[in-house]
Amino acid sequence: MPRRSLSRVADVTRRACVAADLRIAGLSKLSTVDWPDRLAATLFLQGCPWDCFYCHNPALIAPRAAGALPWEDVDAFLARRVGLLDAVVFSGGEPTMQAALLPALLATREYGFAVGLHSGGAYPANLSRVLPHVDWIGLDIKAEAVDYAAVTGRPGSAENAWRSLKLVLGAVAARASSERPLRYEVRTTVHASAFDEAGLARLGHRLADAGVTRWAVQRFRETGARSPLPRVAPRSGVVELSGLPRERFDSFTIR
Repeated sequence: MPRRSLSRVADVTRRACVAADLRIAGLSKLSTVDWPDRLAATLFLQGCPWDCFYCHNPALIAPRAAGALPWEDVDAFLARRVGLLDAVVFSGGEPTMQAALLPALLATREYGFAVGLHSGGAYPANLSRVLPHVDWIGLDIKAEAVDYAAVTGRPGSAENAWRSLKLVLGAVAARASSERPLRYEVRTTVHASAFDEAGLARLGHRLADAGVTRWAVQRFRETGARSPLPRVAPRSGVVELSGLPRERFDSFTIR
């Protein structure tokens, strides 16, 4: 075997060995919603540093919990799906919390899959390391900066999230004319204890001012969430979405 091929095999082996440290809570073998317009498999990674009161995957918050699925099983699954799936999405929890995310991304790319990422932006430095290997990212921006800790339960979360947004938009601009542009979507979950209509509109303007062109507003759904929700008093009614600055975005979606 040529020296270059031997080196490449050794490199892939090293990546797979490190990727084996990834703590995987679950696998959705086919999803049409985790990456819009793509047929994707979705990996749910264990652990998140935040405790968003409306979290719909609260079992994934525990940062030291063991994974439920070994990487070797995922690797074997991916090998069988070459040519059948478009992409693999790494979700959570917070995927950038795990050092094994990067080698797992690289191992996934070796099969020819496009790679998507869901992130809340909790770790800007870690995000910057994996962004060059990501084709699409769904980034959660949860609130205006002053209200962030009330949503996440963690002080300092606003600074990290908005730094991550700046990193994503910078990467989008830098790769705009490349053969592999970075696609993205900024998502905001709407719950009456986090927003009123005016506050959500202010957030929309702030995002547009920052350079966001793709914004998805997601209504809170009770499925999977804790009951009662932690840290918030029950509030009835829904947040009206009619006054949002949708005209400021190239793509505006309500889910």
